[in-house]
Amino acid sequence: MQPRKTDLAHAALQAHRAPLDLRQRRALILCDGKRGLGELRALLGDDAPALVAQLQRDGYLHAEQAAPPPPAPEAAPAATARRRSLVAARIYLLDMLALQRHPAAAHLHRLLQATREEADTLHALRLALAQLPAMASDGYVQRVRERLREVLPEQHLAAVLEAPLPA
Repeated sequence: MQPRKTDLAHAALQAHRAPLDLRQRRALILCDGKRGLGELRALLGDDAPALVAQLQRDGYLHAEQAAPPPPAPEAAPAATARRRSLVAARIYLLDMLALQRHPAAAHLHRLLQATREEADTLHALRLALAQLPAMASDGYVQRVRERLREVLPEQHLAAVLEAPLPA
């Protein structure tokens, strides 16, 4: 199953004031019709199938195959300790840039999408974060930075979130 956003979901993401919590917004952003439940679970945690099922029941997502979500694991300590991954941070920021209606966002999206090496990815993430305030509200930028702080590997936090861009 590869969940896809409905018109209601697109409207909710644009509004920024929809009755969605941060986890639900993240899930909606990542549900692009290309990612399956396995990939969503890797990005969102072990409770992703239940979260996707809830968003489907609420009318925010639809899927080609309407299979019931697998049963939740008995004890999932991994759900509380989220995975950190440069790939997850890259995908998240690509999705955030795709939501922006600004020519610079499209350029940054292409730049980040083309990165393959770790150093290039870190530079593109820093560049996008430096230019995001010109395209979005302060609250939006802060939410993006908070999410990146959660998903970036700890060894890259300072390099992406605190390091100044080279001249």
